[in-house]
Amino acid sequence: MIAVDTSSLVAYLEGELADDTVAIDAAIKAGSLRIPGPVLTELLSYPKVGAQVGKFIEEIPLLETAPGFWERAGVTRRKILSKGFKARVADALIAQLCLDHNIPLIARDTDFRHFVNLCGLRLA
Repeated sequence: MIAVDTSSLVAYLEGELADDTVAIDAAIKAGSLRIPGPVLTELLSYPKVGAQVGKFIEEIPLLETAPGFWERAGVTRRKILSKGFKARVADALIAQLCLDHNIPLIARDTDFRHFVNLCGLRLA
């Protein structure tokens, strides 16, 4: 399994050709792509994406939360913030889902670098 962040998924849906979008395409073909819930929420809020979102809602499984998820996400975010770094709530939730499922994240958003360095998140 592999998860995808909104930044990369929007680029994929817009037809951009880059390392991350190629990885998304390969994961879709392999049946291994998963979408974190916050990514779906962000994706549905983008006016440009429109009808293309329907395909992912139907075909790509969501990463499920496990008991204690919200507490772990809060602790993970606090770890980043306590070092003086930026950690948006959505990014913390996405990172925690990946950590809980022990899967890497496809992302072009550099905000995840602190989750990599301090929390063990793996980027694809």
